[in-house]
Amino acid sequence: MESVLANCSASISELKKNPTALIDEAQGEPIVILNHNRPTAYLVPAETYAAILEKLEDYELGLLVKERQAEIKDAVEVNLDDL
Repeated sequence: MESVLANCSASISELKKNPTALIDEAQGEPIVILNHNRPTAYLVPAETYAAILEKLEDYELGLLVKERQAEIKDAVEVNLDDL
């Protein structure tokens, strides 16, 4: 059995009938779209999707910071006045 990762669900037929009402009803939460009672897609409002992308970008930047911190022992200290 597949996991459903949303509290709100709709069939493809329901989605076709009135997508705006479906999105409004979910109040910013993801909606699982079912085809023959199986999850086929997740629908999220634009604001929610943007927030997810922002968090993902923050996470990737955090990984980059940790990677660069590990390289600090190889760094050469420079005085800006010497440049």
